[in-house]
Amino acid sequence: MAFTVPALNYDFAALEPHIDALTMEIHHDKHHGAYVTNGNKAIEGTEWDGKSAEEIVSSAAALEVPAIRNNIGGHYNHTLFWESLAPGKGGEPSGALGDAIASTFESFSEFQAKVKAGGIGRFGSGWVWLVKAGAGLEIVSTPNQDTPLIDGKTPLLGIDVWEHAYYLKYQNRRPDYLDAIWNVIDWDKVAERFAA
Repeated sequence: MAFTVPALNYDFAALEPHIDALTMEIHHDKHHGAYVTNGNKAIEGTEWDGKSAEEIVSSAAALEVPAIRNNIGGHYNHTLFWESLAPGKGGEPSGALGDAIASTFESFSEFQAKVKAGGIGRFGSGWVWLVKAGAGLEIVSTPNQDTPLIDGKTPLLGIDVWEHAYYLKYQNRRPDYLDAIWNVIDWDKVAERFAA
């Protein structure tokens, strides 16, 4: 069964003014669309055809094929990204996730600072992640479309720091994008992943 680009639960303009509608449309339809098209071609007729994106990007053998690693990784990462955003969200996480973040990083603001540093510190294209690793939480950064699953870590929140995620609105101001994105993080969705 071929992968498809998942529909968003909100319109392209719903995350304004933090993420602009044109960026959302191009990012979702064109960039994610290309990962799906190219990823489907890469796995067609292989042992990975019919497997989930998570199974594929968790497999060392699949990751040896650059077209699979980049495109199925891109599909997996972006699917998680879209689900982690929502209009009218933001704020701070509460409950078990909020407690775990406060206990691991000392405070929510310190957590935000570390995520921002990880995103700014990613040279070129990639992602900054909040992951569950063993019994605790970590912030990691991955290049290109690699996922934390490669290292056996469970992604809870991924923030895309490829220029296509922010350039139309923020140009070369990645730090400003990383400040703004907190206004549209759906902590309920992140908390669901944490609880699972």
